[in-house]
Amino acid sequence: MIFTVGVITASDKGSIGERKDTSGPLIAEMLQDSGGVLKEYLIIPDERNKIADSLKYMCDEAKLDIVFTTGGTGFSPRDVTPEATLDVVDRLAPGISEAIRMRSLSITPKAMLSRAVAGMRKETLIINLPGSPKGVKESLEVILPVLQHGIGILKGIEGECGNHKK
Repeated sequence: MIFTVGVITASDKGSIGERKDTSGPLIAEMLQDSGGVLKEYLIIPDERNKIADSLKYMCDEAKLDIVFTTGGTGFSPRDVTPEATLDVVDRLAPGISEAIRMRSLSITPKAMLSRAVAGMRKETLIINLPGSPKGVKESLEVILPVLQHGIGILKGIEGECGNHKK
Protein backbone atom coordinates (compact mmCIF):
# COMPACT_ATOMS: atom_id res chain seq x y z
CA MET A 1 0.00 0.00 0.00
CA ILE A 2 1.26 3.45 -0.91
CA PHE A 3 0.46 6.24 1.58
CA THR A 4 1.01 9.99 1.54
CA VAL A 5 3.24 11.63 4.12
CA GLY A 6 3.74 15.09 5.54
CA VAL A 7 6.67 16.16 7.72
CA ILE A 8 6.73 19.19 9.98
CA THR A 9 10.02 20.10 11.62
CA ALA A 10 9.48 22.39 14.61
CA SER A 11 12.70 24.33 15.03
CA ASP A 12 13.26 28.01 15.72
CA LYS A 13 16.81 27.88 14.34
CA GLY A 14 15.88 25.63 11.43
CA SER A 15 13.04 27.91 10.36
CA ILE A 16 15.44 30.84 9.90
CA GLY A 17 18.23 28.83 8.28
CA GLU A 18 20.57 28.75 11.28
CA ARG A 19 20.41 24.95 11.58
CA LYS A 20 20.12 22.32 8.85
CA ASP A 21 17.24 19.92 9.34
CA THR A 22 18.44 16.33 9.14
CA SER A 23 15.53 14.68 10.97
CA GLY A 24 12.80 15.64 8.48
CA PRO A 25 14.64 14.22 5.46
CA LEU A 26 15.47 11.07 7.45
CA ILE A 27 11.75 10.49 8.09
CA ALA A 28 11.01 10.73 4.34
CA GLU A 29 13.93 8.43 3.50
CA MET A 30 12.95 5.75 6.02
CA LEU A 31 9.31 5.76 4.91
CA GLN A 32 10.09 5.27 1.22
CA ASP A 33 10.86 1.58 1.75
CA SER A 34 7.52 1.14 3.54
CA GLY A 35 5.37 2.74 0.83
CA GLY A 36 5.39 6.31 2.11
CA VAL A 37 5.49 9.14 -0.43
CA LEU A 38 6.48 12.58 0.90
CA LYS A 39 3.96 15.17 -0.28
CA GLU A 40 4.48 18.06 2.17
CA TYR A 41 7.53 19.19 4.14
CA LEU A 42 7.71 22.28 6.33
CA ILE A 43 10.24 23.74 8.73
CA ILE A 44 8.49 26.11 11.09
CA PRO A 45 9.28 27.85 14.39
CA ASP A 46 8.33 26.31 17.74
CA GLU A 47 5.06 28.23 17.90
CA ARG A 48 1.90 26.44 18.94
CA ASN A 49 -0.45 28.20 16.52
CA LYS A 50 1.89 27.73 13.53
CA ILE A 51 2.32 24.04 14.31
CA ALA A 52 -1.44 23.57 14.76
CA ASP A 53 -2.23 25.46 11.55
CA SER A 54 0.32 23.39 9.61
CA LEU A 55 -1.16 20.17 10.98
CA LYS A 56 -4.67 21.30 10.00
CA TYR A 57 -3.49 22.15 6.50
CA MET A 58 -1.84 18.77 5.99
CA CYS A 59 -4.87 16.90 7.34
CA ASP A 60 -7.78 18.95 6.01
CA GLU A 61 -6.53 20.45 2.77
CA ALA A 62 -3.68 18.21 1.60
CA LYS A 63 -5.58 15.18 3.00
CA LEU A 64 -2.40 13.26 3.77
CA ASP A 65 -2.52 9.78 5.26
CA ILE A 66 0.07 10.48 7.94
CA VAL A 67 1.87 13.53 9.32
CA PHE A 68 5.04 13.29 11.35
CA THR A 69 6.32 16.11 13.46
CA THR A 70 9.92 16.20 14.59
CA GLY A 71 11.15 18.37 17.42
CA GLY A 72 9.49 20.33 20.19
CA THR A 73 8.59 17.39 22.43
CA GLY A 74 10.88 18.02 25.40
CA PHE A 75 10.79 20.15 28.54
CA SER A 76 12.00 23.46 27.08
CA PRO A 77 9.46 26.29 27.40
CA ARG A 78 9.53 26.57 23.57
CA ASP A 79 8.68 22.85 23.12
CA VAL A 80 4.96 23.00 22.30
CA THR A 81 4.50 20.36 19.58
CA PRO A 82 2.44 18.01 21.80
CA GLU A 83 0.12 20.84 22.83
CA ALA A 84 -0.36 21.92 19.20
CA THR A 85 -1.09 18.31 18.27
CA LEU A 86 -3.63 17.95 21.08
CA ASP A 87 -5.28 21.15 19.82
CA VAL A 88 -6.09 19.52 16.47
CA VAL A 89 -6.60 15.77 16.96
CA ASP A 90 -10.06 14.21 17.27
CA ARG A 91 -8.82 11.02 18.98
CA LEU A 92 -5.61 9.93 20.64
CA ALA A 93 -3.46 6.92 19.72
CA PRO A 94 -1.51 6.55 22.98
CA GLY A 95 -0.11 3.11 22.15
CA ILE A 96 2.11 4.60 19.46
CA SER A 97 3.81 7.09 21.79
CA GLU A 98 3.98 4.50 24.56
CA ALA A 99 5.70 1.98 22.26
CA ILE A 100 8.23 4.57 21.14
CA ARG A 101 8.98 5.58 24.74
CA MET A 102 9.31 1.94 25.85
CA ARG A 103 11.85 1.26 23.11
CA SER A 104 13.70 4.49 23.81
CA LEU A 105 13.80 3.78 27.55
CA SER A 106 15.73 0.59 26.79
CA ILE A 107 18.40 2.84 25.26
CA THR A 108 18.40 5.89 27.55
CA PRO A 109 16.56 6.92 30.72
CA LYS A 110 16.20 10.40 29.20
CA ALA A 111 13.38 8.97 27.05
CA MET A 112 11.03 9.48 30.00
CA LEU A 113 11.38 13.22 29.35
CA SER A 114 9.55 12.91 26.02
CA ARG A 115 6.08 14.46 25.95
CA ALA A 116 5.32 13.24 22.40
CA VAL A 117 1.75 12.27 21.52
CA ALA A 118 0.00 10.59 18.60
CA GLY A 119 -3.55 10.91 17.40
CA MET A 120 -5.95 11.15 14.50
CA ARG A 121 -7.61 14.07 12.80
CA LYS A 122 -10.32 12.76 10.53
CA GLU A 123 -8.51 10.19 8.34
CA THR A 124 -4.98 11.41 9.04
CA LEU A 125 -2.65 9.91 11.62
CA ILE A 126 -0.36 12.42 13.39
CA ILE A 127 2.74 11.22 15.23
CA ASN A 128 5.19 13.37 17.20
CA LEU A 129 8.80 12.21 16.90
CA PRO A 130 11.92 13.46 18.67
CA GLY A 131 14.04 16.18 17.09
CA SER A 132 17.29 14.23 16.82
CA PRO A 133 18.03 11.97 13.85
CA LYS A 134 19.00 9.16 16.27
CA GLY A 135 15.65 9.49 18.06
CA VAL A 136 13.76 9.61 14.76
CA LYS A 137 15.46 6.44 13.51
CA GLU A 138 14.83 4.52 16.74
CA SER A 139 11.20 5.66 16.85
CA LEU A 140 10.43 4.77 13.25
CA GLU A 141 12.00 1.34 13.66
CA VAL A 142 9.36 0.66 16.33
CA ILE A 143 6.30 1.83 14.42
CA LEU A 144 7.10 1.03 10.77
CA PRO A 145 6.06 -2.64 11.02
CA VAL A 146 2.47 -1.67 11.94
CA LEU A 147 2.11 1.68 10.18
CA GLN A 148 0.44 0.48 6.98
CA HIS A 149 -2.06 -1.62 8.90
CA GLY A 150 -2.96 1.31 11.15
CA ILE A 151 -3.46 3.62 8.18
CA GLY A 152 -5.53 0.96 6.45
CA ILE A 153 -7.85 0.66 9.44
CA LEU A 154 -8.13 4.45 9.77
CA LYS A 155 -9.04 4.73 6.07
CA GLY A 156 -11.51 1.82 6.33
CA ILE A 157 -9.67 -0.32 3.78
CA GLU A 158 -8.37 -2.99 6.19
CA GLY A 159 -10.04 -5.14 8.80
CA GLU A 160 -9.73 -4.68 12.53
CA CYS A 161 -6.55 -5.77 14.32
CA GLY A 162 -8.23 -8.82 15.92
CA ASN A 163 -9.56 -10.23 12.65
CA HIS A 164 -6.77 -12.56 11.56
CA LYS A 165 -7.32 -15.20 8.91
CA LYS A 166 -6.35 -18.71 9.97
